[in-house]
Amino acid sequence: MAALAKLVVIGFIVLTVIYVCLSLYSRSVRKGKLAEWWEEEGRPGDREAYIDAGLKEYEGSLRRKLIWGVYIVPVVVISAVIYFTNFH
Repeated sequence: MAALAKLVVIGFIVLTVIYVCLSLYSRSVRKGKLAEWWEEEGRPGDREAYIDAGLKEYEGSLRRKLIWGVYIVPVVVISAVIYFTNFH
């Protein structure tokens, strides 16, 4: 039982680090694309306001929600391996 608790705690910490890194990377990529699109559209209005509005829209996007798969996929795979190893 202690081994399972250790696996859960360490796994959660590792997955959290991966989630934060992936989230920050994805946000920076989106910010770069928004700056590029601002240049292509002929610089409409304030650059920072354009980027902030785009990042607000990004917060509700599907891509942002898919990053939560970092937690879901490994837990499902490990649970399936444990189940099939012990009960089949």
